[in-house]
Amino acid sequence: MKLKRSILVYIISLFFILPIQAQELLYESVPPRFAGKVNLLSYTAATFSIGGEMKLSEHTSFDLSLLYNPWEFKDNKKMKHVLIQPEGRYWFCETFYGSFVGVHLHYGKYNIGGTGFTDYMKEHRFEGWLAGGGVSYGYHWILSGSLSLEATVGVGYTHLDYGVYPCEKCGEKIKDQTRGFFGPTRLGVSLIYTIK
Repeated sequence: MKLKRSILVYIISLFFILPIQAQELLYESVPPRFAGKVNLLSYTAATFSIGGEMKLSEHTSFDLSLLYNPWEFKDNKKMKHVLIQPEGRYWFCETFYGSFVGVHLHYGKYNIGGTGFTDYMKEHRFEGWLAGGGVSYGYHWILSGSLSLEATVGVGYTHLDYGVYPCEKCGEKIKDQTRGFFGPTRLGVSLIYTIK
């Protein structure tokens, strides 16, 4: 009698336990639909970074990044800028996992002065806007259930339109210039929080 009662309790409990376990397994297998991210590399240049990515299909997503640097340093040195960069991505395995390629655009405004690799750049301030686009490649590593790491690099074309000023504060504009270049357009190591 005790054995029959134990078996009956066991069978009845399975009706309650199995559906709960099945829901947990299903929840774990549902891929993320959205990801919030910060580009850790941008913080090495004292630049705030925030971004988001939304799954569009099993192999595609839309990423939007914003970079912002409001700081001015001593001797009127600055790297002030705001940059927005949308990107469409194709994932080879599935969205938010493994390798991807992307096509991105970028637009920004900047006010940079007193810094650079040449004496000319260190002695002048450049204020203007930029726009362009390019292609990128990246890889996404899952660290835990919701936490991930992503590395990405991109190349493309950027058009710059700016005024050149002497480095001192409130200096009068020396000239207007436009310039274009092919080169790096995207670089990041991002910490990501995914939402299902």
